[in-house]
Amino acid sequence: MSYMAGHYDVIVVGAGHAGCESALAAARMGCETLMITINLDMVAFMPCNPSIGGPAKGHVVREIDALGGEMGKNIDKTYIQMRMLNTGKGPAVHALRAQADKFLYQHMMKQTMEKEPKLTLRQGLVEELIVEDGTIKGVITKTGAQYFAKAVVVTTGTYLRGKIIMGELMYESGPNNQQPAVKLSQSLRDVGLELVRFKTGTPPRVHKDTIDFSKTVIQPGDEKPKFFSYETTEEVPDQLPCWLTYTSEQTHQIINDNLHRAPMFSGAIEGTGPRYCPSIEDKIVRFSDKPKHQIFLEPEGRHTSEYYVQGLSTSMPEDVQLSILRSVPGLENVEMMRTGYAIEYDAVVPTQLKPSLETKVVDGLFTAGQINGTSGYEEAAGQGIMAGINAARKVLGKEPVVLDRSEGYIGVLIDDLVTKGTNEPYRLLTSRAEYRLLLRHDNADLRLTPIGYEIGLIKEERFQRFTEKYRLVDEEIERLKTTKVKPTDAQEMLASLGSAEISNSVDLLSLLRRPEVTYEHIYAISPAPYELSEEMKEQIEIQVKYSGYIEKQLAQVERLRKMEKKKIPDDIIYEHIHGIAMEAKQKLAKIRPISIGQASRISGVTPADISILLVHLEHYNKVLAARGS
Repeated sequence: MSYMAGHYDVIVVGAGHAGCESALAAARMGCETLMITINLDMVAFMPCNPSIGGPAKGHVVREIDALGGEMGKNIDKTYIQMRMLNTGKGPAVHALRAQADKFLYQHMMKQTMEKEPKLTLRQGLVEELIVEDGTIKGVITKTGAQYFAKAVVVTTGTYLRGKIIMGELMYESGPNNQQPAVKLSQSLRDVGLELVRFKTGTPPRVHKDTIDFSKTVIQPGDEKPKFFSYETTEEVPDQLPCWLTYTSEQTHQIINDNLHRAPMFSGAIEGTGPRYCPSIEDKIVRFSDKPKHQIFLEPEGRHTSEYYVQGLSTSMPEDVQLSILRSVPGLENVEMMRTGYAIEYDAVVPTQLKPSLETKVVDGLFTAGQINGTSGYEEAAGQGIMAGINAARKVLGKEPVVLDRSEGYIGVLIDDLVTKGTNEPYRLLTSRAEYRLLLRHDNADLRLTPIGYEIGLIKEERFQRFTEKYRLVDEEIERLKTTKVKPTDAQEMLASLGSAEISNSVDLLSLLRRPEVTYEHIYAISPAPYELSEEMKEQIEIQVKYSGYIEKQLAQVERLRKMEKKKIPDDIIYEHIHGIAMEAKQKLAKIRPISIGQASRISGVTPADISILLVHLEHYNKVLAARGS
């Protein structure tokens, strides 16, 4: 028996990392928002690794924060270890990674959401979408509650027809033995969306007191941690270390002897798994020449004895998993607390989405997170904030916000999904970004905070601090250009660095361009007349040292922007354009790109096809103009 349960501006289905960012963004932009989830105890749950960040992923968290999202603030409050990775390489690939207290992370995020004035949390299982004349109207839950809204964001993660697989054992389930969402899959199909079957997995958890840490290598956090959020000022005391060990010859033997019981080789798994996060059995088969693989032992929180065995994701039977664990140095007597498993689930083919993450087939229906074929909490949260922003802007009658590939890793992620699609769970990598020198960890605020401010997610006080920061950065770079130093003032510093002497006065900017000279060296011989934070100093140094490369990339971006500005009308019939290859016609008709820039990135569309399309558009616009006159 159905009943009318309420009217809202935006409804968010699911409370994982995508759902949390979506719901908070919509509510903070002034929309009455309802978030419905199967289990309120699982808000912002980490079913896999208890960590946030890493290469490309850390950049996304920083971008979410720069836009006014929550993930960065939440991990800064709840981390147990913080490390900056790739510090031996250039700034484009510096990546922050935090080990989370997963239970505290959940608790703090739920608390934040409960306190958000325009956000209502409700426990319920959504089974059906209400769609009339191609427009979303609301959702219906298992109990018959009908909730109505002007926009709906579906962020169901791996719950859609979820099936857990462990050796010969298979059963319907969401992650961590939660209830799966079965009927919603059919409802999504009924409204015209095509779904695919994907797979992901998780490793076993083991008891801390049964690990022999003397046989492992300690992995401590950074002595002076950096943060994900631009607003964080206080560090968490007493970081906890992680520990490194390796698989052994015995591990490989056990796996090879039991491959006939491995679901991924026996044909029991239908779904496609993530290439960049393979199971241990997959790794040992694919990289049979490698004698060992890294295993990290990661604490799941301050008040639990559970350790996550990173690198040992598996769907082997339970008895085999225990044998595998006990073949690893340091884990000879380990007790397994939770078994690893594979999980299959339904995902939406993402080329059915607009760059705003609104579906092309249902007006006002958005999808975000793993339902769009991605892997990872960070990729989910990045989509979540954009879907929440655009659902709110749809309700408010405003144009969607679409980040381009030069503005953020979030832009790269969404463009890849909606333009190219994915035939496996998509993972963001720094190599996917062609402008990665512009998309650095340190400058996410410079790229995105003005957008966050304009749409109402960044408050006035924070925006003023941001403006002042970059005013001082620009002022200091100008001072370095115009301030000259005599040879006598700089010689001692240059000699200590093994840097070439100067015979005439030289400006400070030229000295800072030398690879071995840091901003601190410059500051020692010529201090700035104003207070500069560590972040400002880092900005100054990177902008000066990499200015040539940055200018080249900015010139490339400008060329790209011209192509992005050439919009393609919705009513173009690609089949009628003579000269375009058949494959390109089919791909263009299916994806329906919004600009020439997007069209040029579709696989199978050649530069020749783009040239013909440009000529056709010119003719099309002339005909339109003639009709108008």
